[in-house]
Amino acid sequence: MKKILFGLFLSNSLLCASAAAPVIPSGWWRALLYREDGYTIAFNFEVQYVNGKPGWHIRNAAERLAVNDISWDKDSLIARMPLFESEFHLHYEKDKTLKGFWTRATSTGQQVMSVTAIPHQSERFPGKVLLPKFDVTGRWAVTFVDNKIPEDAIAEFTQKGNHLTGTFLTTTGDYRYLEGSLKGDSLQLSTFDGSHAYYFVARIKDRVSIEGGLYCSGAKFKESWTAIKDPHVTLPDTASAVYLRKGEDRLHFSFADLDSNLVSINDQRFRNKVVIIQIMGSWCPNCMDETAFLSDYYLKNKNRGIEMIGLAYEYSTDFHRSQKSLRKFQKQFNVQYPMLITGIRVGDSLRTEKTLPELTPIKMFPTTIFIGRDGKVKKIDNNFNGPGTGAHY
Repeated sequence: MKKILFGLFLSNSLLCASAAAPVIPSGWWRALLYREDGYTIAFNFEVQYVNGKPGWHIRNAAERLAVNDISWDKDSLIARMPLFESEFHLHYEKDKTLKGFWTRATSTGQQVMSVTAIPHQSERFPGKVLLPKFDVTGRWAVTFVDNKIPEDAIAEFTQKGNHLTGTFLTTTGDYRYLEGSLKGDSLQLSTFDGSHAYYFVARIKDRVSIEGGLYCSGAKFKESWTAIKDPHVTLPDTASAVYLRKGEDRLHFSFADLDSNLVSINDQRFRNKVVIIQIMGSWCPNCMDETAFLSDYYLKNKNRGIEMIGLAYEYSTDFHRSQKSLRKFQKQFNVQYPMLITGIRVGDSLRTEKTLPELTPIKMFPTTIFIGRDGKVKKIDNNFNGPGTGAHY
């Protein structure tokens, strides 16, 4: 799945910590992330004050992502995302908008995008309201095309009047919560969660076909897409499959946890128990969804002889950078099972061979490995669907 990471910055108006700090309006805002090619990625957030301190709630369909780490730095308001290495720096302008830039850390440096936020706008795509010509609710067989290379996907849409929500499912994950509108024969969807920043536009040709689709991700990436309505469409489950290598039936690894303590799969804690291994990264939104699920499951079932281990592949080999980012996950989802830092970059082509040589190459995140009480691998799963996928979750 295309992964593009993001962050959130605000300035000159969202904090009452200083008497001189301006107070920006409560309520809904519409933010625009500007791409070099002229396309923009829109999302909405709500400003609320609690005891004089501001907070955001970023809206993507049913999701509300709380952003509470907001502070002033001279004349800039900085809003740090609760997860991912991303944040916003914005200034409160005379026209009562917020303008500035967004940055996110990547494996190669910092990505920066300009941003403008407009108050009192709860719509994602405002403008003239046209009655939708078609109802696109349902399941669609999608073909994305990048450099003439096709990739199959599935779209799930729910339409209520002009309002449209849904997601795309691919062989390497889902695109989480998408929100937008359908006006006349024009479809628009977008999302922003601190990592994903996506924009989709297309024309509804008729009741069973979508054409002329464009998908924009982050600052530069884009590809075309089309779709045919098909309630029975499925995706192959082999494209991202991971297997044990011939002659192997168990894993052998030792890595440092977030407190620098060495943890091994052969430790007494894991013997004679069912162990779930979560292959993940703090940069990965789908891993965020799986971590929320697994953490809750672990708290409810750990007394039944179940253990879990998170194995993190991060953007760099810098232990302290990885530690800082992973602690956000640990805190956000109350993770009480060990999260281990492999020390190998996610972009390393030999990441599997260097860490879990018993496996064929890990192709997607998250990947989940189930180990039986006898210590042997029983199943490897690549098909986690997040809460944005509705019935597939």
